Amino acid sequence: MNHARNRLSAACLLAILAAPAWATGGTVSTGEPAASAGPSWQLEWDARLRHERVDDDAFARSAEADTVRLRLGLHGEFGHGWSGLVEGAGVASAGSRYNSGANGRTAYPAVTDPRGGEFNQYWLRWQGEKLGASAGRQRLLLDNQRWVGNVGWRQHEQTFDALELRWRPSAALTLRYDWLDRVHRVAGRDALNPLARERKLNTHLFNLAWSRDAQQWVGYAYLHEDRDVASASSATYGLRWSGKALREGNGLGWTLEAARQYDYANNPQHFAHGYWLLEPSWTQSGITAKLGWEHLGGDGRHALQTPLATLHAFNGWDDQFGVTPPGGLEDRYVGVNGSFGRGGAAGKPGWSVAYHDYRADRGARYGSEWDAALTFPLAPGLSGLLKVADYRADDFGRDSAKLWLQLEWHGRQAVAGAP
Repeated sequence: MNHARNRLSAACLLAILAAPAWATGGTVSTGEPAASAGPSWQLEWDARLRHERVDDDAFARSAEADTVRLRLGLHGEFGHGWSGLVEGAGVASAGSRYNSGANGRTAYPAVTDPRGGEFNQYWLRWQGEKLGASAGRQRLLLDNQRWVGNVGWRQHEQTFDALELRWRPSAALTLRYDWLDRVHRVAGRDALNPLARERKLNTHLFNLAWSRDAQQWVGYAYLHEDRDVASASSATYGLRWSGKALREGNGLGWTLEAARQYDYANNPQHFAHGYWLLEPSWTQSGITAKLGWEHLGGDGRHALQTPLATLHAFNGWDDQFGVTPPGGLEDRYVGVNGSFGRGGAAGKPGWSVAYHDYRADRGARYGSEWDAALTFPLAPGLSGLLKVADYRADDFGRDSAKLWLQLEWHGRQAVAGAP
C-alpha cells in the first residue's frame, strides 16, 4: 500500500511539473512559437511562531509549547485553465514540556503541534468557464468548516488526498462534488497512535450552493466512510441559510442550519441524530454582537460527530469537545467582536469576546467557558495575536485555561526562471 501511495504521489508531482508542456501542446520540433507565453510561477509562504501554555487540573504540570511552522509552496499558472501547487511544511519546537502526540510526554497536557516535516499539498487543477476539477493532496474548506475543514489553527494542517469537481452553470449556482481517499491529520506522520496520523477513506461530499445578493442557501449530503475506524462512518444530510441585511454597514445577520446524521457504510452501530444551529447577529458602528445555539444530538450511548471538521472554531477554544460526548452537546453562546483605532496600511487591530454555556442533549450541565482574543496587524502580511480560553467544568472534564502568543507572516512573490 505504501508503494502504491508513493507512486501516486510521484505521479501527481510529475504531472504538475509537466503541466506547462500539456498547456502548450508539448515540445514542438519545428521551431514554431508556442501558443502560450509560458507558465508563471509564484513562491508562497506562511511562517508562524507560537507560544502556547495549558493549565489543566487533570495534570500536575502545565504545558509550555514554543513552536515555529514554515509552509513553503511553488504555485504555477500554466495557461488554458491549468494550475498546480507543490507545498511542504515543517514544524520545529524549543523544548518538550508538552504532549505533542509524538513525543510520549504524557505527564503534560496535550498541545498537538509535533515536530516534523512533510508534503502538505500537491495538486493539479483545471478551471474552465463553468467546469473545474482538481486532483491530489489538497486543502478542502466547505462552508463554515463545521463538517469539512483544514484545522488551520494547528501548526500541521489537515489535508486530503481527493478529487474535486465543480460545476457553476450561473453566477448564483455552484454544485461541488469531492471524493476523499485519505485524510492527513494534524497530529503529523510521527504520531504514536497510527490512527492519529491519517485515515483511509471512501467519502463522497455533495454540496449545492445558491447565492442571491447577501444571502446564500446550501444543501449538502456528506457520505463519510472511514475504512480504518468503521464506527466513525456516517451519512449527514442538511440545509443551511445565511445572510445579512445591512444598511450603511449596520443591521441584521443570521445563520440557520439543520441536519440529520445516520450510520453509514461499514458502521456496525445504528443511530439517527439531529443537528441545528441558530445564530442571529447585529452590527452597529463596526461592532457585531451575536447569539448562538448549536445542538449536536446524542442518546447517551452515541452522539453526532464531525470528524473532518475544523473543530477549534466551534464549541470554545479550549477544545473540550473535539469528540461529542455520548449525551450530545448543547452550546449556547454570546459573542461580541470589532476593531479599534485608526489602523495603518496593514489594517486595524481587532478584538473578540465570547461566553459559552455547555449542556448535554438531555439533563447534565457540562460547564462554561470564556474566550477572548486581540489581533494586531503589524505590516502587510505580518500579524500578532494574543488569545485566551478559560473552561470551568461542572459534570464534564476538569478546569482548564489556555494562553497563546503568536506572530504570523505570509505572502507570495513572483519567481522568474522557475522550472
